[in-house]
Amino acid sequence: MPSTNILTITDDSLTITSMSYLDGSVHVTPGQKYNAPPTVQKSGKVYTISFDCDRKGSSDIASSFNQASGGKAYEYAGYGGGGTPDKLNFWFSLLVNFTTSKGTGSAILNVGQGHSGTRNNWWLGGSIVNSSKPALVAKVANDSQYLTLPISGGVSDYTVYAGSFSAVYPIRYIFVLMLENHSFDNMFAMSGIPGITAATTANFNEYAGTNYHVFSGAPTSMPTDPGHEFTDVVTQLGGQGATYPSGGPYPKITNAGFAANYATTTTEGPAPPAVDIGLIMGAFNTPTQLPVIYQLATTFTLCDHWFSSLPGPTWPNRFFVHGASSNGLDHSPSTSEMAEWETVDGFAYPNGSIFDALKNSSIGFRLYNDNHNIFSDDPQNGSIFGAIPQVAALKGIQITSVHSINDFAADLQSGYTAQYTFIEPNYGDVYSGSYAGGSSQHPMDDVYGGEGLIKYVYEAIRNSPLWEQSLLIITYDEHGGFYDSVAPGPAVPPNDGSEHSSLNQYGFTFDVLGVRVPAVVISPWVAARVDQNTYDHSSVLATVEKVLGLNALTDRDRHANDLTPLFLPAPRTDCPTTLNNPAPPAPAATKRAAAARARLDPDAPIPQRGMLAGLLGIALKSEIEMAGDAPSARSAAIARFRQIRTIGQAESYLKTVMARVQLFRANTRSG
Repeated sequence: MPSTNILTITDDSLTITSMSYLDGSVHVTPGQKYNAPPTVQKSGKVYTISFDCDRKGSSDIASSFNQASGGKAYEYAGYGGGGTPDKLNFWFSLLVNFTTSKGTGSAILNVGQGHSGTRNNWWLGGSIVNSSKPALVAKVANDSQYLTLPISGGVSDYTVYAGSFSAVYPIRYIFVLMLENHSFDNMFAMSGIPGITAATTANFNEYAGTNYHVFSGAPTSMPTDPGHEFTDVVTQLGGQGATYPSGGPYPKITNAGFAANYATTTTEGPAPPAVDIGLIMGAFNTPTQLPVIYQLATTFTLCDHWFSSLPGPTWPNRFFVHGASSNGLDHSPSTSEMAEWETVDGFAYPNGSIFDALKNSSIGFRLYNDNHNIFSDDPQNGSIFGAIPQVAALKGIQITSVHSINDFAADLQSGYTAQYTFIEPNYGDVYSGSYAGGSSQHPMDDVYGGEGLIKYVYEAIRNSPLWEQSLLIITYDEHGGFYDSVAPGPAVPPNDGSEHSSLNQYGFTFDVLGVRVPAVVISPWVAARVDQNTYDHSSVLATVEKVLGLNALTDRDRHANDLTPLFLPAPRTDCPTTLNNPAPPAPAATKRAAAARARLDPDAPIPQRGMLAGLLGIALKSEIEMAGDAPSARSAAIARFRQIRTIGQAESYLKTVMARVQLFRANTRSG
């Protein structure tokens, strides 16, 4: 006759309406006699769970319990301390139903018996268990509220006490760090992370009779800037000869034209030497070359189906993260386009930006950027241009209200009230087109500075009082021309009237997503896992809107997947306080940057579109804003801007404007 094992759970909370054995859930050490199933009886507030089973512990049973429960954050034994059981005699699952003043709910509770010294003690486990409190935590009221019920006791007798309700979303502070120009495969295909959808060395692109295969050990900086304008991406996704007729449809996507485009495009500068064509297929050896983001990707949630918002360049994709629209912009803005909107208060969305929505709901936000270039291994080759945040192009956002990342960690330590924070890197030497000395991880710069910025941002949040209520999203604006093996799928157009915008150069209908980019979701409320749901940059807004109770801005964010399904019922307690250090930078990166700057002709004309043109437009907007209500000062600022003809004149103008901005920042700390 098997031994009788009894567990009692006393419900002093008066919320548990029933507890029953879940059919087929018994796990017993092999060779042990037992009578199935376990039974549950209720008498008043006491539930008595009985199971006739002999007692011999095994690590296999403990391992299956740990796996089913989710690890030590979701396992509790009042006697013998915390952690996880090394051996269990058996375990099974109970269905627990709740009735509360706010509604009903149910959850699965795993129970298992092990040993603590000479005593047979029972373990509680599963997503319902929060070992750090300790408490039972379950969703009620149609999943709109969390019910937290403290527990005590141990060995074979536990008590559940009356608890409290909280919002179903435990997140109060959302942080976003957006870096530059890498595809998912470029960053993670050779990471070795199990479960990702990624290229292998069998993937290739053909160009001029040569097959260029995906390879491990991508260079930390590229010899030339890969193309990523709208027309470049048409070739990259559709193959050589692919075209996009105004109004669509988008050509059949094969991801076959990355090598061909890199070999021939001149949209970002000269085409590469023939020997370098295959570099566009490269993938980092992530653990060794990118140890910071690799640690985050394996510790938290890696999204392997996060796409840029449109198949095009930096500017419209960055506009999407702020407004679920680019107001029709499908290309890098020209100098004339930038001057047009920046002289009338900045870039505007038909339905406003997320910052407008936050202001209208009296929800605080903050903006930061790396304006002092403290993370690069090569700051001497940086440029004042890199300190200009792109977000300052927006109507209602002044460059003088963008805070220095130098202050970020200290700001989080006390009195931080902004519920949404957007962070930009330093873009490096935009002046010469080398992008050296930045922290954006632009392909022409090395990855070192961006790794340092990621480490700093994470550690600042992790070691702040805000951590247990925080969500950090790290992603990239677009793919930068690098190969990716996954075809972008359809997208919901914004339908905000922007299809009629004069900025819609190619007649793009915004019904196709852009190329896949890396994205890591970081919080004590998310698991270490790979998430294969489809996202784009509008998912940032969808998440902010859902957590903070805002309405959608366009149809794009209205239909975008948000990140709240990733939230766990209880926070993790195993999140690292520090991260790996960045890998040492490759010497070739600094040499290449220096050579690029040496070749620069200050008398060369200003490029009519691209990053330099865009940042100059922001500088003009900033000068107009600092002029205030003085018409003569505004007119003088516009006149000075219109006199700029060469790169050298642009640099001189920018130094003057940014010196004023830095002085203003030093004297004014606005929230």
